[in-house]
Amino acid sequence: MSLEIVPVWKRVTPELSSELIAMWARNRALPDPTKAAERAAQAVAVGRDTETGALWGVGTAVLGIVPSFGQPTYLYRQFFDVGARGLKQTMPFLNCIRDTLEAYNASLPKPESVGVMIELQNDEMAQRYRDMFEEEARAHFIGWSPRGRQLRMMYFKGAKIMLAPDAVPRQRPTAP
Repeated sequence: MSLEIVPVWKRVTPELSSELIAMWARNRALPDPTKAAERAAQAVAVGRDTETGALWGVGTAVLGIVPSFGQPTYLYRQFFDVGARGLKQTMPFLNCIRDTLEAYNASLPKPESVGVMIELQNDEMAQRYRDMFEEEARAHFIGWSPRGRQLRMMYFKGAKIMLAPDAVPRQRPTAP
């Protein structure tokens, strides 16, 4: 398998959306086609096999505010096809996502986010990444999710506090 990571933020075509929906269904990851279509529209980057053109991964993000953090962030999810797991693509993929969203955010007249937040849902990864700051991903440990998972924050260069405490919503955004 020859792998590439392709940024697609704000450029998801109907054809790519169909491919993503099929990949999630094939892996029994997101079987509801309506939810899968919503998630496909949030794609930041996709992984492709350059030889076959087949999708092997996707990273999605949605802008939100986690009340305990209190700042607007891109809430990030990553999914790899079963056949692409264990190929050491997590960090290259994550770094592509961060760089893509950081460049997009910097291009806006006014930034909409301070960075990218991840909840480490994979137990193996959570055991591997134990340092408070992970240099390779520029990810800071910022606490625990309500599900007891590590929360990591990848701040954008030059990010500043955007919201005062009284402007922060009290409820966590619902995951799409």
